[in-house]
Amino acid sequence: MLIEQLIFTVIAFVIFVYMFFRMIRNNDTTYIMILVLEAIGIALNFLEVLFGIKLNMLLVILKYILSIILPIVIMILEKRNITLFEMVYIRKAKIFLFLGDNKKAKQALIKLVEKNENSYKAHRMLAEIYDQEGGMRKAIDEYVQAIDLNKKDYDSYYRVAELLNHLNKKDEASEMLFNLLNKKPEMYKATNLLGEILLDSGRYKEAVNIYQEALRYNPVSYELNYNLGIAYTMLNDFQNAKICYEKAADINSLIYNAKYSLAQIALIYKDLEEAEKRFLESIDEEELSADAYYELAKIYLLKGEKEKAIKYINTAIDSNSKKIVQRVKKEPIFIPIMAKISIPFNLEEPTGQENKLQPKEIRVKEHLEKMSEITRNLSYNDIDLLRKNTHQKEIVEKGQEEREKEN
Repeated sequence: MLIEQLIFTVIAFVIFVYMFFRMIRNNDTTYIMILVLEAIGIALNFLEVLFGIKLNMLLVILKYILSIILPIVIMILEKRNITLFEMVYIRKAKIFLFLGDNKKAKQALIKLVEKNENSYKAHRMLAEIYDQEGGMRKAIDEYVQAIDLNKKDYDSYYRVAELLNHLNKKDEASEMLFNLLNKKPEMYKATNLLGEILLDSGRYKEAVNIYQEALRYNPVSYELNYNLGIAYTMLNDFQNAKICYEKAADINSLIYNAKYSLAQIALIYKDLEEAEKRFLESIDEEELSADAYYELAKIYLLKGEKEKAIKYINTAIDSNSKKIVQRVKKEPIFIPIMAKISIPFNLEEPTGQENKLQPKEIRVKEHLEKMSEITRNLSYNDIDLLRKNTHQKEIVEKGQEEREKEN
């Protein structure tokens, strides 16, 4: 018993002296709290020795925790670059955040950063607070410092790119995302954001490369296949676009935009049966129904089915008279049935209808409609030549990519 108390006294005293000098060297008064707790544990031991008092088990455990276990835990954490000061102020900041006092939480974190500018947790928490408050530039600065201290903080990397994109700094955002995907190519949300930026910027070839790489990790993603189809469409590579849209439609049968795009591509290649099938599948989407009925009316006129054409063009006008009537008047194919088309006196757009199409989808839709008009007067031989040229172009580009990789 006496030997145990002697060993305890020596170890506890050595730890106490060590923590005292840590406080002096770091000029950190937060150590006072630990020293007080150690002193309480040592005092319990002296009471036991000097007065012969036998402490109960609870007080013995408390003595060891306060004088030896707690300071050793702190020493271990400090070896891992987690200082007592940091622990205390991070805890304070979390308490203030829980209480909804962002101002005091920021003050605690700023004080911590002033004391220890290499505190990853402080920079990350500050970034999140600024982000939540809408201070995007301050948030970016703090996220960047957090990334510098922890290179594997991929979520902060991604959030910086998102904020840069919100600030319309597309080039900087895309650069961040390219770097992020070089380190973590399977990061799905980073691929989606970069792909959107590239599509919006008209960098379609780069978008194709990004989506193709991402499909190695998520081959059954309808979103990746659909967006890859969009990129191919804007490059006039309709063969590959068709493959991607078909995959997207197989994965998600409710993705009507892919079916509408497939219908337009079928029109470009003069496949009226396929176009009819796909347009009929698209009419369930309110945003696309008027256009789908309009295109179906044109198909039935080409097939010589005038009654069906009249029915569908009038349905299209009922869906969106202002939009469809303007198109009908410009389209010579409707001249033979013009007398049977019901054109209302007041042309109106549908009321209360939210535009569900994204800007990229509107661009693709308009591009395909334009290409359909351009290729309408091409012969079937010309269409076959278009297919072959597309295929040859794809082979040449793949060969160039392989040579670049070898070099």
